[in-house]
Amino acid sequence: MSLNDILHYLRLGGVTLALLLLASVAALVVAVERIIALWGVSERSRLLGEAVSKHLLRGDVPAARTAAERSDSVAADIFLAGFDRWERSRGTGGAGVEAAVERERAQVALKLRRNLWILATIGSITPFVGLFGTVAGIMRSFKDLGLDVEAGGTGGTGAVMTGISEALVATAVGILVAVQAMVFYNYFQARLSRVLVELRLMGDEFAEMLKERASGLPPEPAPRVDPQPPTSPARVDTQPA
Repeated sequence: MSLNDILHYLRLGGVTLALLLLASVAALVVAVERIIALWGVSERSRLLGEAVSKHLLRGDVPAARTAAERSDSVAADIFLAGFDRWERSRGTGGAGVEAAVERERAQVALKLRRNLWILATIGSITPFVGLFGTVAGIMRSFKDLGLDVEAGGTGGTGAVMTGISEALVATAVGILVAVQAMVFYNYFQARLSRVLVELRLMGDEFAEMLKERASGLPPEPAPRVDPQPPTSPARVDTQPA
């Protein structure tokens, strides 16, 4: 298909094809924005989690909070929410730390899923927009056929078939745009599912460590097997018979 043919179909598509092309550009823009926003999220969160855990295992809570404050990872908000709650509830053994961490994790999940609804919407409606354009084109073709017959024409199907084939372009473009949007949407859904599971596990471990600090208990050491105590020798009766 040459460039002239593409321009020809674009002119025939009219408003419907223009809307489909605009939806395709919007899906591409959202995909690029999400790729940039999610780039390195898992790696930065993992590194921050390891740093915070290392400080908490040493009992250095201020250093752990400082590491979270200096980080630009999305997990930093989760850790800071837990630290804030821990400081207010140290006297009660860190009550409510898990709830605070979970609430902030839900907020982070909303941020990470931002604009994905646009991809889902484009993927679901563009086939119908293309179908509407095709139906409108077929109606126009049959109208032209009727006018030709009324004017004394032969009413041949050649012109009608040409109009219908040109109208079907709208349906084809609508399907292509929907496939593009749904591929992006499914990719981001799978990637975010893995990231959110990692954040949940990281948050649970973090909350447990904070509660141990609030209770004044060090992290539980690995079990150690003590050697068996030496058995005492048998007692010998030295009294004379």
